[in-house]
This record gives sequence, structure tokens and C-alpha cells, in this order.
Amino acid sequence: MAGRIEDYALIGDMQTAALVCRDGSVDWLCLPRFDSHAVFAGLLGTEEHGFWRLGPAHAAGQQPPHATRRRYRGDSLVLESEWDTPRGTVRVIDFMPPREHHAPQLVRVVEGVSGRVPMRSALRMRFSYGQIVPWVHKVDGRTVAVAGPDSVWVDSEVDTYGENLTTYADFTVAPGDRVAMTISWQPSHNGPPPLADPEMSLAATEDFWRDWVAHCTYHGPYREAVVRSLITLKALTYGPTGGIVAAPTTSLPEHIGGVRNWDYRFTWLRDAAITLSSLLRTGYREEALAWREWLLRAVAGDPENLQIMYGIAGERELGETELSWLPGYEDSQPVRVGNGAAGQLQLDVYGETIEALHLAHMTGLARNDYASLLQIKLISYLEDHWTDPDEGIWEVRGPRRHFVHSKVMAWVAVDRTIRLIESGEAHGPLERWRELRDTIHRDVCEKGYDPERNTFTQSYGSTELDAALLLIPQVGFLPPDDKRVIGTIEAIQRELSTPDGFVMRYPTAGEQEGLDGLEGDEGAFLACSFWLADDLAMIGRVEEARKLFEKLLSLRNDLGLLAEEWDSRLQRQVGNFPQAFSHVPLIDTALRLTASGAYGG
Repeated sequence: MAGRIEDYALIGDMQTAALVCRDGSVDWLCLPRFDSHAVFAGLLGTEEHGFWRLGPAHAAGQQPPHATRRRYRGDSLVLESEWDTPRGTVRVIDFMPPREHHAPQLVRVVEGVSGRVPMRSALRMRFSYGQIVPWVHKVDGRTVAVAGPDSVWVDSEVDTYGENLTTYADFTVAPGDRVAMTISWQPSHNGPPPLADPEMSLAATEDFWRDWVAHCTYHGPYREAVVRSLITLKALTYGPTGGIVAAPTTSLPEHIGGVRNWDYRFTWLRDAAITLSSLLRTGYREEALAWREWLLRAVAGDPENLQIMYGIAGERELGETELSWLPGYEDSQPVRVGNGAAGQLQLDVYGETIEALHLAHMTGLARNDYASLLQIKLISYLEDHWTDPDEGIWEVRGPRRHFVHSKVMAWVAVDRTIRLIESGEAHGPLERWRELRDTIHRDVCEKGYDPERNTFTQSYGSTELDAALLLIPQVGFLPPDDKRVIGTIEAIQRELSTPDGFVMRYPTAGEQEGLDGLEGDEGAFLACSFWLADDLAMIGRVEEARKLFEKLLSLRNDLGLLAEEWDSRLQRQVGNFPQAFSHVPLIDTALRLTASGAYGG
């Protein structure tokens, strides 16, 4: 049985990632890319769907023990898990060496600390998301599992044996002993990958992360949380292209046992745009440049074909299917791969994309003439379509509506493009677009504002609220001290807050049953809760903002990781994990509170 979502640690090589549970079981790993088929899919099913557990031996029928403690080794993505057992203490070091030209590898090193501890490795590879049992055999003393186009090679410093379609190793470690085990992916038509050098790979991995973190320019009171979030964002970046996945997982539920289960192993323009902002503000210009180049390649072509998301290399076809053989995380069905929302119309992405390009320009990122040309093309399209209804930021699967946030972001797109033209970096019909900017602003304030309640609403003609409205002062649509802004913030606090003070995205049922076209509820959305902290600081309620922010930090697991949402009823993390859209606003709020001096201690 899979652990709680917050029981997992992330390791990765900037091309794919694995989730390691507290009991030493790797329950999720897709090879060779984030969006490839999983080799270990036990996270969404059972042990029959693939796992690799490495830890102290335990009696048959007993649950494997959880690590007594675990941590990342310094500011790195090298995981250390330690077990105190009746026979002694043992440490397991898990990591994936950053990939350059070598095969993707997962390395596990067992280190004896005290006493003599019996250990067991149980490795069950199941290709194609747990559906296919590979052919496992020996080649020149090395174990290899083959199925179709894939092969996974197992290299172990202790003897392994096969039993019940599982590869085992049993051994004992004493103080100072170090035993390494490695799996490497390779196309099945190729020969075996080179033998790994675990100790050299470990040193190189630590050096990589140490050097990378040294570029961070943030040195405020929340540095530990900011750095861990930055490392997580780097781990979610697909190195060859610069694309950033929203999360490395699919179908971790937003509501345990429900249907709100989505594949997040793709690059959302929205998520990637706000990630670029955080990277630029913390010193990571190289990553920001790589993302901008990914963007320009991905969206190349006609602006009417702009998608809300793409594959990590810029792929456009992300067809959604269901994997019927997987029972889902804690019976949350269906398990989906691909994402049908890729075909939705979400007008806000024009604003987020142009805002990201504007920020890159304002911070002195190397000029790209095509970026300016793209911006003009996008506005030319938006000029004719900003009045269209859309599915909105939350990808509702109900009818299209005139979402206020979408209109606000259309205003942002026009406003930032006007600034680009005014700077002399681009050419366009300046007066016409100034008039367009005023028209959009007036339209939103007249049709998207409820004067009786003094709040903006989710969509034109609606009485429902939407946490995306918290972005109105942050993008400069209205100043923070505007009474309509303050009224909206207070309305969201009243009507969308959970009992513990976090924020829901919107009512999942209200004036229109099944507002988003889906059954069931969801947890508090962590990004929205960080947005509320930002807004509170902007309107002068900085102590309240600080308390909310630090309460949000307390939701992180012991390794500093956040999923997409928080279930206040169950008091646990829910949704795909770890989630870029949670870690980015964490960074942004930390920077804002630091600048305001609003922090404790």
C-alpha cells in the first residue's frame, strides 16, 4: 500500500524523478523522461504494479518499518534515510545523478552506522504503468529487465536472486560498510550501459547541487524554505529543453477517493511563467533564459493555436486516456495519463506569457527579437478575442464563461505590450491599444464587480467568488488600497477560507451545481493561500500575512515539500506532488515579507 502523499521524498536528475517513501520504497519512477511510462507505479496501485524497497529486513506479514529520520544532505537532492533497529542503525542514501550523456540512473547506497543490521532489497519492475511483466535475465553477470523498447539494468555489489517475479538481495551491514545498488535505463535495442561508479556519482551529484545553490541571491529569514523550493523547481525542469513540469506525478487525487485526478507531467504556460519570475528574482538567469527559449519554440506559429500547456519538449498532442488496470491512489479513480485540458481556451495564459516576457525584458535578460514579435502577434489575436468566454484559470470542464480573472489577464497582456512599445523595443498601434486597455478595464469593473457586496466575482453575472481574484492588485490592475480590492480580499477570507484559514479556489458547488463540471470536493489550494498572504501584506496587514505564511510553511512535509492542496478535514496533503504551483508562490511571498520586514524571530 502506498504511503501518505507527504510521506514521499523527491529525487531526480532534471529529466525524470522518483518518489521514495519513508519505508524505503521507490513507488513512482518514469523512465527515461517525466512523461514516459512508469516502471514503478505502486503509488497508484499496489506492489504488483512495481516498486523498489530497500531497508532493514522485516518478518513476513509485517509492515516494513518507516525510517526513524530522514533529510536531504545539505542543500541538495541527495536523500538520507536512517533506521534505528534493535540490531543497530543503518543509513540509505538515494539519489539520481544529474544526467548529461549517460543513461538515467537511480543509485542507492546502504551505509552501516552501528551494530549489524540485516537488510533486504525487493525490486519489482513492471513496465507500462504496472501492466507488463518484463523478461528478467542475466547478461555477463548483470541483471536486465526487457519489455518492448525499454530495458532496465540492475547492478548490485551484493548477490541478487529472483523469486515470485521479484529480484531480491539479502545482506548485513556493519559500521563502515557501504553497499551500492543501481538501476539504469537503456533502449532495449542498445547494448548494456556502462557500469556505474556510485561513489563518484554521489560526489558529483553533491557538487552539482552545492554549486547550483550558490547562485541563489536570497539571504533572508526564510532562506531554508526558499532554497528547498528552488531546488524542487530545478528538479522539475527538463534539462534538455528548459520546460518545467507542473509536477512529476499523475492522478494523485485532489479529493481522496474522488475523480479529480489529473496528469501534471506537462508544462503549463501559466506555471512556467510564474516560475520564471521566481527564478529571475533569486538569481537564476540561466534557467530563466532556457525557459524563455522553450516558450518561443513551443508557441511558434499562429497565436490562435496557443495552448495552455505543452509537452516538456514542446509537444502539442497530449491526449487523455484512462488506465483501467490501476486502482488509483487510495482507490481514487480514474487514473489518467495525458491531459484533455490542453485543448481548452484559457485567455489568461496570454497575460501570463506576456508578463513573463515583460519581466525577462525588464530584468535585462538577453534580448530576443522574436520574443517582441511574438508579443505583438499575441496581442493582435487577443484584441479580437478578449470578449470570448473561456474555461478560465482552473480548467473547468463545465460551460465556458466570462471569467473575471481571464479578462484581468487580458488587460495585463495589453498593458505590458504598451510598455514594450513605449520603450522603443517594438512597434504597434499604440493609441488603439491604449484605448483597448481602458476598454477592458472598464468592462471588468462594470460587469465583474458586485457593488452591493463590494467584491469582484468569479465571472460576469455570477455571485460566486474565485481566489484568482487575489491577483488583481498583484498584477497592477487596481492599487492595493482600492476599496474594491480590499473588499474582494475580505470577501474571499469570509467565503472561501477553510476553518484553519487556508483558501479554496472556488465553491465546487453553489449557484450552479457542479460549477466546474466535476463531482466531489477538493482541498484548500495552497497557491491561493500564499496569494492571500501576499495581498494581506500589500494592504498593510503584514503581521496577519506573516502568520498565515508561517502556518503554510508548517504544512510542508519533513523535507520541505508541498503537494497542490491541503485537506483540512483529513489534515493531509492532496493532489500531485511536489507541485511547482505551490513552491513558486512560497518563494514570492517569502520575498515580499522579507522586503516588508514582516517576519518573526
